[in-house]
Order: sequence, then C-alpha cells, then structure tokens
Amino acid sequence: MLRSISSAATVILSCALVSFACAGDEPAGAQGAAARELAAHTAEFKRDIVKVTEGVYVAIGYGLANSVLLVGPDGTVVIDVMESNEAGSPVKKAFDKISAKPLRAIIYTHFHTDHVSGIDAFLNKGDVDIYAHDKTMAEMDRVATVTQEITYRRSMRMFGTFVPKKDFVNSGIGPELLFNDKTVMSYRRANKTFSGERMKMRAAGIDLELIHAPGETDDQIVVWLPAKKVLIAADDFYRSFPNLYTIRGTRYRDVQVWARSLETMRKLGAEFMVPCHSRPVTGAAVISGTLADYRDAIQYVHDQTVRGMNRGLTADEIVELVRLPKHLAEKPYLREFYGTVRWSVRNIFGGYLGWFSGDAAALNPLPPTERAARMASLAGGKGKLLDRAQEALEKGDHQWALELAGHLLALKPGMKDALGIRSACFRELAARSGNANERNYYLSQALEADGKLTLGRPRVTPDLARRIPLAAIFAGMGVRLNPEKSADVRQTVGFRFPDTGEAYTVQVRRGVAFIEPVFPAKADITVSLSSSLWKEIAAQTANPAVALAKGDVKIEGGLVNLVKFLSLFRD
Repeated sequence: MLRSISSAATVILSCALVSFACAGDEPAGAQGAAARELAAHTAEFKRDIVKVTEGVYVAIGYGLANSVLLVGPDGTVVIDVMESNEAGSPVKKAFDKISAKPLRAIIYTHFHTDHVSGIDAFLNKGDVDIYAHDKTMAEMDRVATVTQEITYRRSMRMFGTFVPKKDFVNSGIGPELLFNDKTVMSYRRANKTFSGERMKMRAAGIDLELIHAPGETDDQIVVWLPAKKVLIAADDFYRSFPNLYTIRGTRYRDVQVWARSLETMRKLGAEFMVPCHSRPVTGAAVISGTLADYRDAIQYVHDQTVRGMNRGLTADEIVELVRLPKHLAEKPYLREFYGTVRWSVRNIFGGYLGWFSGDAAALNPLPPTERAARMASLAGGKGKLLDRAQEALEKGDHQWALELAGHLLALKPGMKDALGIRSACFRELAARSGNANERNYYLSQALEADGKLTLGRPRVTPDLARRIPLAAIFAGMGVRLNPEKSADVRQTVGFRFPDTGEAYTVQVRRGVAFIEPVFPAKADITVSLSSSLWKEIAAQTANPAVALAKGDVKIEGGLVNLVKFLSLFRD
C-alpha cells in the first residue's frame, strides 16, 4: 500500500497512543515502561511504500533496512537492496508497480549486509552500474571471509533471528532481519566508486550527489538530490540512539567523525530526509533540529567519556556516570532502542586507550578457570557456589546470578543446573529491556543455554563463493589455520589460476600461514586450477578431495598431499 508521509505519520502517532494496538500483544513476562516502549516502537516499521515526494519512494518494513526508489525521466535508481534475495523480492515487486521504467543504477550506501545482499532480486537481465565508496568493497570482502563466522553468530543473536515469534518484539531499527542459514545472500561488486569527499553523478535523468559521510561505517555515503531537496541519510541517522558500538562486533566507530558528518548533512538544508532505517522526516526546520540533536548527543557522550578518562576513571566507572541531558534523552529519536549510552562509553574508551583499564591489577588477570576455582573455594565448594547462584536468582539479583553461574560453567562446562540459572536470568533481563539488541541477545543465549539453539555458519552458495575475489579468499585463509595440526609443518604450496592470470603462495611455517600474491620460486606442491573451483573449495561448498579429483586440475606433489595440506585450514 502506498502512503504519503503525512498519512504514515498519522499511523505512527495513533499506534503510539494506543501502545500495543499496532505492536501486538505484550511479550509474556515483559515488565516496565522500557519493554512497553520498545513494543510500541514496532509501529515505526509498519510495512509500507511511502511516497516521500514526486519521484522518491521508500520501502519500509520489508526487512531490517529500507530500500529507496528514485524515478527519473528515463529510468529508475535503487538505493540499498535489502539483506537477502528473500527480503529483496517483495520490494522489487512493489517498486515495479510504481514504475515500469528500466533500472539504470544501484547505489550502496555502505557495506552492511542488510543494505547489499539482496541485489540479485532487483536485477532482471544484464548488469547495471553499481555505485559505492572505494572503501565499501574492501569491507564487504573482509566480512565475507575474515570475520564471517563470528559476525554471523553474534548477528543472529543480536537481531533475534531464531527467537520464537511469541517472544520477539523487533530489531530496534527494523521489524526483523530476513537473513539466516536458509536465506540466499547475493554478492555483486560496485563498478563505479569514488575516493573523495563527493561525487556528482547523473542516472535515469536524475542529478545526484554522493557524499562521503563516515558514521556507523567508514565507507558510509549519503545521497543528496539537490533539485528535490531530498537527503537519503543512510545509517548516519535513524529513529534511535545511534549504535556507536555494536554488540555483534565491529571495528572502532569514530564518533567524532560521525558527529561531523551529521553537521555536513544538516547544512544541506534538506526538506525531506529518508533514513535507511525507520520512517522519513519532513520539513527543513524539523530536519535541521533533529540532526543537531543527534549530533549533540554523540558529541556529549564523547566529551563526557573523555573527561572521565582524563580524571583517571576506568570504563566501568565512567559507564555509571554518563547520561544524556534530559532535553536530549527525552527526544523520541534518541531513545535507546538500538544503541545505548553505556556501550558507547566503552567503545570510546577503547578507541582512545585500548583494552587496559589503567589499573595494574588488570594487566595479568587470573585465567577464567582459576578465578572460578578460587570463587568456588571462597563459597565453600562448587555446591555452595551453586546454592549462592540459585539464591541470587530467587532474589531477582540476575546479573550476580549470571556471573556465579559463569564461574560454575568455567569449572564444569555443560553443568545443567548452571545452564538453567543462566537461561532463567537471560529471560528475566530480556523481559525488562527496552533495547532490542540487548533483549534479542539475552533471549538467543537463553535458547543456547537450553540446548535449543546452536549457531553454525552462514549459508554460502557456490554462486556467492565464485563472486568473492581471490584476494579476499586468500586473506581469510590465515585465520583458519589450525595451530595444533600445523605445529610441526613446514610446507609451501603454489597456486596458479589460468583463467584470471593470478598466482598465490601459501606457506605454512609451524602454526603460521604466510600468504602473498606471487607464485613461489620453490614449492613442495604446485596446483593449477580455475578460480571458481578454488573459491568453492575454500568456501567449503565443495569437498576438496572430490573437487580436485574431478576438476580440470594440474597438481605436482600429489593429490593426497594437497588435500592433507588444505585440511590444516579446517578445524
């Protein structure tokens, strides 16, 4: 259904007034205003195609992120393409109902999966130009190879992907993430990139300006339509306190740079602002004030954290002191549905000073198992420690009960009673939380403690594997080397790829992998094969022994020896 911004705003207001009328029933066990407020926040993501102004439309609620359609005189442009083909397909169908004009360009605002991985759903026949910042592809490659497994597991918890619907509320910046071990993720590289601060372009007869505006990511770009005074804000603004740190894990987010990007955006004088999460904002004065508040909130948390650091306080101490001023904390677009002030403080502290708190006692802490053993000894044994954990749970002291249960699990992994305490605490803490990331992470780890959820690897199809560049594949190999298996191995393998003209050296030196993009002068094993076959083997979408035996492969040094060498890179 197509709505104007004004009618969409009416929907949000009416939902907020009746609290759960649009958000659904209150989750079982939910307690407190924060949990109710998060439930009411679901109205922000009511599925809709909103007409922002003539020729500008945004799809909201089809997945975690929004997708934006620009209709020009001789075609269309799509900005961001959802998180999976399954999320992208209904958006594409909805856009086709608005315009039958050919797609002329796609723009990636940044590398996050929920903005780039549904691209195949938008492409009919042939390729179109894809625009992005220079940094975007390197970040996509890194996430797809180096940190793929841990980022996947933590993301599934944070977005509540496997949380039962009866317990799930929303994902803070969207209704849900339509990405899991069964959905199809597509991968296409941008062919039109820029490295400067701004790039002017014309596509589908529309004049656009891409502005590098680092914030949630270093590669972030916002899109400015000067003729219509429309600003596509990417993830530099959404209706929640910003995620200055994400619990799924990421590189340091420079919050001062983010604040400066918001000021750059504010000075454009936009009359329409379209975030890539949550609903559009209209009116030049409203947009200017909103961006100023957002900027000031970030700057305040930064400055007060650094002030605490310079007074010699630790991150744990500063977290207890920094709170947004009332005039900012009460703004609906700075409620802590997605990011939190306390996580932001820790991110800023670590970004400036690293992991060390400044207290020398933290330089060489006891290993977790030894600390747990001493805690049990203080309590009078593991049985007494379990009693104390159970008592804390019964008193509603859930964080302390969690910590005590953690000590028990360090001493006896899989201890049923400790896992039960852990699960109960997670569920109670989730029920009280008004932050979607926190709530979903608690509920996901409760399922894991119950033995009802095991998070493995994301689904990688052979087609997806073939689209990842060789450089990224090899960059991911080193972090997969098994140090125990390779402790006594000294071996060099040379790879040639006739179809691309590339070559690589992979040298294992007693637990360390040295990899460089040249063919070795001397090798124990050499192999020549197509890049597509190698990508499937490396991505574990093909059995190496079978693939190498069947494929058009030339091996010197023996197939068995090559398979044995590759096994060093698997747990």
